[in-house]
Amino acid sequence: MNKVLPSVQEALADVKDGASIAIPGFFTCGVPRALLWGIIEKGVKDLTLCCGCGPLVGAKDIAAALVEGKQVKKVIDSYSLNRSATRGMQDPLEIAVRNGEVELEIYPMGTLAEKYRSGGAGIPAFYTHTGVGSVVEKETLTSVAANRQPREVREFDGKRYILERALRPDFAFIHAHTADTEGNLRYAMTARNFNHVMAMAAKVTIVEAENIVEPGELDPERIDTPQIYVNRMVKVERPKFDIGI
Repeated sequence: MNKVLPSVQEALADVKDGASIAIPGFFTCGVPRALLWGIIEKGVKDLTLCCGCGPLVGAKDIAAALVEGKQVKKVIDSYSLNRSATRGMQDPLEIAVRNGEVELEIYPMGTLAEKYRSGGAGIPAFYTHTGVGSVVEKETLTSVAANRQPREVREFDGKRYILERALRPDFAFIHAHTADTEGNLRYAMTARNFNHVMAMAAKVTIVEAENIVEPGELDPERIDTPQIYVNRMVKVERPKFDIGI
C-alpha cells in the first residue's frame, strides 16, 4: 500500500484543535520541521506537544511561531527551556510558560522514553525507580500549580518506585532519512532518538521523509520503524537551518 501523499497539508488534514502531537528530536536532530510548519500554516489551536529532548529548543523559529499564533496549550518534555535565565527571558516559549499562557510538564528523559514505549506496547502504566528521593517523587512537575498531583509510590523488594502512566498521543510527527512507499523507515544516526517509540505510541503516525524508495530497496534487517506503525507520509527536502541552542 502506497502511503505517500502529495503535500504536507493533505498529510495533516485530520489534525484538529485540541490534538496531542508527539514531536521527536534531540534539539535540532530529527525534528519534523516541515510538518510543524504545516500545522503553523493550518492554524490549529490548543495543542499539546509531547516532546522528548528539547526539539523546540533546537527549533526556536518554530517554537516562536507556535507561541505567537497562540497554538500551544501544553508542552511535555525533559528539556525544553534555555540553559540560562538571560536567554530564557528573551525566548517566546519560556516567556509564555512564565506568564502562565503555556503549561510545561517535565519528566526525566529515560522515564519519558518509557512512557512512549509503554504506550506503544499496550502497557497503561509502569513503576520506575528514577526520581525516587527527589522532587519527582513528590508530585507532577508542572508549571500550573493546580495540576500538580501527588505521585503514587510503592515498594518492591525493598526499593521504592514511582508509578508513571504511558503516553499515547493522537499523532506522531516523524522525520525519516529514508522510507519506502509502504512506510518502512530509516533514521540517520542521532536523529533516531525518540522517533521509533513515538511512532509506536501514537494513534496516527505522519512521516516526512527526505528520500522515498520502492518496496524491497531497504535492507529488512536495517529498518528502524516498520510500516505497520506508519499511516501516511510526505516527501520533503533535507532541511536547512541555523543550529543554536
